[in-house]
Amino acid sequence: MKKPYLLSIEYIRGVSMLGVVAIHTGSQYLSLNPTPNVHLVALFEIVSRFSVPIFFFISAFGLFYKINLSEPFFYGKFLKRRFKAVLIPYLIWSTLYLVHDNWFYGYSLLPDWDYGLEIYFFGLAKYHLYFLVILIWFYLLMPVWIEIIKRITPAKLILLLIAQILFDYWSSYCAGTSENLFFKWRLNWLVLHYAFIFILGGVLGIYSEKFFKWCSERKKIISATFLITLTALLAWYYELIYEKGYSALSAVNTAHQLSPLGIFYTIGASIFFFKLFEYGKLPARLKNFLSLLGKNSYFVYLAHPFAIHYLSLVFSELNLVMSAINALIFYFLIVAVTLGIKITFQRFFQAYRR
Repeated sequence: MKKPYLLSIEYIRGVSMLGVVAIHTGSQYLSLNPTPNVHLVALFEIVSRFSVPIFFFISAFGLFYKINLSEPFFYGKFLKRRFKAVLIPYLIWSTLYLVHDNWFYGYSLLPDWDYGLEIYFFGLAKYHLYFLVILIWFYLLMPVWIEIIKRITPAKLILLLIAQILFDYWSSYCAGTSENLFFKWRLNWLVLHYAFIFILGGVLGIYSEKFFKWCSERKKIISATFLITLTALLAWYYELIYEKGYSALSAVNTAHQLSPLGIFYTIGASIFFFKLFEYGKLPARLKNFLSLLGKNSYFVYLAHPFAIHYLSLVFSELNLVMSAINALIFYFLIVAVTLGIKITFQRFFQAYRR
């Protein structure tokens, strides 16, 4: 029996996309403003920290929501469908960014064959494309995740969470440097950094009915947990700045999604948004807007660095300093421009087909 389509996944995808754009807008703001507003940085870079890992969460949830673990898994068919949706766009957009940056900055497109392989293998053509590389690795290892989820228990899930915290802490704060490319670019491909949140998404997708029932019975606890984890992450960020003298950039690079508090915040946000979008009383207009964002989030994610690049040139031409107000305007323009382009092209092709 086919399960019903979940609008909540679509809504979360849209919210996550807004978070990803916020993180990269924050990076632009920090690079152009030597005295940034630390509260705006917190909004751009800390509140939105759930954005990347929650994509893995909803990807796994959506995959396992449709899977029957008692039936055979057709690995080849699965990869063909997923690679069409992810690998081909990844290769196309990587090439687009390489060609564009070669034209704009004037450096050699691919200095040598080995470096070209490094760029494509580790998602180095643009700063946001590593996400697709990790997602491809998750797809390649799908039989592994199926076997793990078949055998998972609450106790094993807790042990996995502890292992995740320890591994991410080591990778983020303790691991040294190395010339080995796989170690150097481990954050760009190694799925172990996000294994727990992916498996958690898969488990909750398999047991979606029980999960939603659990959410409906614990709405206040879920909301409180989300607020507590967010408050804890923000408190750490402000402690790093006001008590330990970190710069805003250093604080952001410390209080990130792979930190222990960041992991708990991701879990809290993932469950909170499902609860909110499944059981929250949202206005119809907000639902329509979230649906619009969700349906077009993939294009906005892929294209927004182009918008950041050219809008920054416009701001520079107009002598607009990247103040806090202008950074907020910059953010909304990025979303509006990329979303507008996607909708315009979509309507054009629809009209052309008629």
